Amino acid sequence: MSYYDNLVMQAQMKYSLYYDTYASGGTPYRLSTRPPQPYTEQIQRLVEEIATADFVLVGGASGLSAAGGGDFYYEDNASFRKYFRKYARKYHFQGAFAGMMHRWETREEFWGYLATFLHTTQTAPIRRPYLDLDTLLKGKDFFVLTTNQDTQFVKLYPEAKVAEIQGDHRFFQCAACCTDDTWDAVEPVRAMIEAMGEGTAVPRDMVPRCPHCGGEAFPWVRGYGNFLQGKKYEEQYEKVSRSILAHKGERILFLELGVGRLTPMFIQEPFWNLTLAFPQTRYIAVNDRYSYLPAQIEDRGMVIKADIATVLRDAVAVKQKEEMA
Repeated sequence: MSYYDNLVMQAQMKYSLYYDTYASGGTPYRLSTRPPQPYTEQIQRLVEEIATADFVLVGGASGLSAAGGGDFYYEDNASFRKYFRKYARKYHFQGAFAGMMHRWETREEFWGYLATFLHTTQTAPIRRPYLDLDTLLKGKDFFVLTTNQDTQFVKLYPEAKVAEIQGDHRFFQCAACCTDDTWDAVEPVRAMIEAMGEGTAVPRDMVPRCPHCGGEAFPWVRGYGNFLQGKKYEEQYEKVSRSILAHKGERILFLELGVGRLTPMFIQEPFWNLTLAFPQTRYIAVNDRYSYLPAQIEDRGMVIKADIATVLRDAVAVKQKEEMA
């Protein structure tokens, strides 16, 4: 088990132990009661902490993509209607995830929907918050850990710089995990979308199959099925573990962006514990809904409770102004 995988496992055990607390939106950690700094001071501090860090570990979660327009997962909003219009009209889903839980009458219809879902993220341009984050990280030694499966980070950075610990929409796996193998999903999805046209189901012979056992394939993602936790999965944890351990004696900034309350065990709580364990580190979170900061790291931590897109845009403006001065 890798270093970071062990941290996640410990956090998952705590989640199970205090499930009722987490389920109600809380946390068992004792939180800071210090009032936050004024917003402009927080932005200035964010820019300064990135500038003075020897290494930045970015933890990017769903709120980061949502801030840039990838907010079609949980509600029937304009973004959902834009990408999933056919299914919104036919099934009245309340967001993209609702379709993943729907009891489909045929596999052809299911794969029509799933191909639409995957094609939406596979072909999406890099969203503005990611570009602003990239501007802030220019010239820095950094690594990205993400629970997002939407391929935004790997469109921006080499895979050696990114750990996708909950999967990636670009790959298929065997739904039954008959083999420790993943393969390309981009071209099959493109072909399904083209063949489906304005319909809502793919041709039967286009339902993706495992090349090893002939059974049905599935995207290599956690959350909907039998997520393959094999070689590719372990590589993600090994990458982030190596990055942390290589810099553990340095001034690391743990930068958490958009972590919700459903999965604090993958980014948020490991970042808290690492900040506590490594005295030279700093922790900053940006979240538009929560401002959880453990009291034990309040002297070296900060939470900016505001829209992530706005925060990153404002931070870029401060950085650029300082560079021009």
